Amino acid sequence: MARRKSGGKALKIIPLGGLEQIGMNITAFEYGNSIVVVDCGLSFPEDNMLGIDLVIPDITYLQDNADKVEAIVITHGHEDHIGALPYVLKELNVPVYATRLTTALIEGKLKEHGLLDVVSRNVVSAGDIITLGAFKVEFIRTNHSIADACALAITSPAGTVVHTGDFKVDYTPVFGDAIDLQRFAELGRKGVLALMCDSTNAERPGFTNSEKTVGKKIDALFSEHEDSRIIVSTFASNVDRVQQIIDAAYRHGRKVVLEGRSMVNIIQAAAELGYIDAHENTLIDIEDLKNYPDKKTVIITTGSQGETMAALNRIANSTHKILQIKPGDTVIFSSNPIPGNEKAVARLINELSMKGADVIFQDAHVSGHACQEEIKLIYTLVKPKYAIPVHGEYRHLKAQAGIARELGIPKENIIMMAAGKVLSINKNGARITDEVQTGAVFVDGLGVGDVGNVVIRDRQQLAEDGILMAVMTLERGTNMVVSGPDIVTRGFIYVKESDEVMDEMREVLNNAMDKIHEKNIMDWGKMRNIIKDALSGYVWKKMKRRPMIMPIIMETDQE
Repeated sequence: MARRKSGGKALKIIPLGGLEQIGMNITAFEYGNSIVVVDCGLSFPEDNMLGIDLVIPDITYLQDNADKVEAIVITHGHEDHIGALPYVLKELNVPVYATRLTTALIEGKLKEHGLLDVVSRNVVSAGDIITLGAFKVEFIRTNHSIADACALAITSPAGTVVHTGDFKVDYTPVFGDAIDLQRFAELGRKGVLALMCDSTNAERPGFTNSEKTVGKKIDALFSEHEDSRIIVSTFASNVDRVQQIIDAAYRHGRKVVLEGRSMVNIIQAAAELGYIDAHENTLIDIEDLKNYPDKKTVIITTGSQGETMAALNRIANSTHKILQIKPGDTVIFSSNPIPGNEKAVARLINELSMKGADVIFQDAHVSGHACQEEIKLIYTLVKPKYAIPVHGEYRHLKAQAGIARELGIPKENIIMMAAGKVLSINKNGARITDEVQTGAVFVDGLGVGDVGNVVIRDRQQLAEDGILMAVMTLERGTNMVVSGPDIVTRGFIYVKESDEVMDEMREVLNNAMDKIHEKNIMDWGKMRNIIKDALSGYVWKKMKRRPMIMPIIMETDQE
């Protein structure tokens, strides 16, 4: 646990997640007796996190310093920046500051968790400056793959830190204005202590294309496939992308159905706030699809990442209650696979293709993150003394460190951070001075944090080698076997075709029980260990497997 200090002239920057990984972005800024938290995101479970639904950050440090926490400030409305809020706010009820669309998405989550009436939400706009304890936080308009994204200028007595959030430089955005490069330049002229810049695309040269280029591609695809039903899968949060798909459908005289819970919820919230124009009578309910010929319909759906329960996967596997893939359908993937999802996406594409669909998965997407030239532009405008790469895996952070060196920032002023490290920084220097508790908290159903590494390890063992139970009933007082021993297995062997192995395991059990009686062992704990060791030794020798072995001993009175 970090040493708690009062006062001091250095600003502490404490990432609690989001570094050396994609997702779970959360960073604490601490000066004196004030802490401001930037973002509060989740990450999705990796393949070895069996049964886990979500992963959220460990906020022990914030809980231990709850009296200092002024607020949580959100840069934009993606899950990796807002998804953990309901869980964190149950433990740490502080005000939340975010732009309009971001706040609407947050409110949807709070409502699900019964927190809408207890959490203070504060809507801000680009250009606003709020005072939070020792800090002044300014919201700066940026562009991203969701509307209302902002960078932050976080000013304390130690200096100003510019945090870009997730961003790109888009001179022709679909909705709203272009990134406020002028404000970045003004801050640079005044003097910026450190720049914390998005590293997601730091390995990619050049510029990220404008979102409007996707609209042109989608319009061309609609023209090419005018005789087929069109299904477009994209991220629900990419409101501008959905707008362009609706625009193309309107121009081509097609009706549009939104499918997928998150798609319906987010687009409904965006429409209510005026962030999307659905065109009169263009959107229809899914039940009304039967009233229109296929070539006059478009379905915009979730599931572009191959998620098992998402709408597109259910449509592809014929488990959707209304929609099924028909030969001749055109399915457009308007996204790229997130790292780690490639196999799931490939399986989905294969399934769609086998059902007769024409699948298009190239050139219908642009990233929401800045490539190298845009990152260079921000550095050139902001002119930071220190560079702190954020948002990305280690290779992404390292790539941005290389960009910073190219631009003349001294190597000693480029700080590679890791979750839990405490950076103390001011005009006189910057160094890692401490480390705090961080980590991943697993959400499994309604349980938060009750599943840890030991449980995950057990699940992995069960998944790999199954379970083997030895069940028997003993007479009270004598420990003589009254019934059993019986062998019960799941995920280990197919019992009906393994008579020999089952008989041999029963023999091993009988020998173990003879050994127990010879030594007059009455302690059930010791008995279980002897049974477990005997079965484990046999199974390993016979099959080179290590199933989970559970001796179950019951007791009864002998009449």
